[in-house]
Amino acid sequence: MLTPEYLHALHNLPLAARRAAEGVLHGAHASRRKGAGMEFSQYRPYQPGDDLRRLDWRLAARSDRYYLRESEVDTSLVVHLVLDATASMNHQDDNGLSKLQYGKLLCAALAYVATQQGDAVALTVLQPRGLQHLPPRTDSRQLPRLYHTLENLEAAGRFPDAATLAPLTARRQPALTICVSDLYEENGEIEQLLTRLRAATGEVLLLHLMARNELEFSYRGAVTFEDLETGQQLQLDAGQQRRAWQQQQQQWLRETAHRARTHGFDYQQLSTAEPLTQALREFLRRRARG
Repeated sequence: MLTPEYLHALHNLPLAARRAAEGVLHGAHASRRKGAGMEFSQYRPYQPGDDLRRLDWRLAARSDRYYLRESEVDTSLVVHLVLDATASMNHQDDNGLSKLQYGKLLCAALAYVATQQGDAVALTVLQPRGLQHLPPRTDSRQLPRLYHTLENLEAAGRFPDAATLAPLTARRQPALTICVSDLYEENGEIEQLLTRLRAATGEVLLLHLMARNELEFSYRGAVTFEDLETGQQLQLDAGQQRRAWQQQQQQWLRETAHRARTHGFDYQQLSTAEPLTQALREFLRRRARG
């Protein structure tokens, strides 16, 4: 099992994504998609990054234009990755890995798996200063674009306001939306966004990131906690508060999972100390059901 800290230590997101995906892809189904199958379906104009082996050179010689032959092998799936990059995602686990660093690895691996399945992959990064968005593409340059965006990403600020988020749900397009977030919110804004995304795209898989030091409350002695988004501080004795903290947190997690499923989301809680395998397999299971 490849640990997330090992993958992060590679300092090579494409390699980390490929290594993380190797195990779960073994024996996985390919999707139905337009591709290079045996039964001819249609031509489409060549776009930079397309596989040159699929060019119809005879047609190019006659028309001086480049077209690809497509076959109806299967219908493709649009996979829309939505990554929370607000300041709370800077929370660091005992292994030295932040939620954002884990989220980057997870999104990169999910994109790699989806691409290997023939799916079109999109990425949206949620930040208060504006959305970073890569539209869904299946060409060979999409993964490098996505990796570059993730590699240069830093977490900052609070969750974006409704006006900033509006373009995400303005257009209805069937897709599997995968949201990676710690669900740190003030007034249900993440839940509201995902509800609108489900109405616009049809399917939402929510991957809820939690650090192990949060889940186990592994702190000792007098501790000062600081809210990464508001700067507010709280001082407490970890030993005295551990049991109450864990009880309240478990109650919150149960309520969070229940609300997510009530809204029709697929919900999966993840620890940033665990390998990416669980989330990748959940994606493939969800994809197979669709």
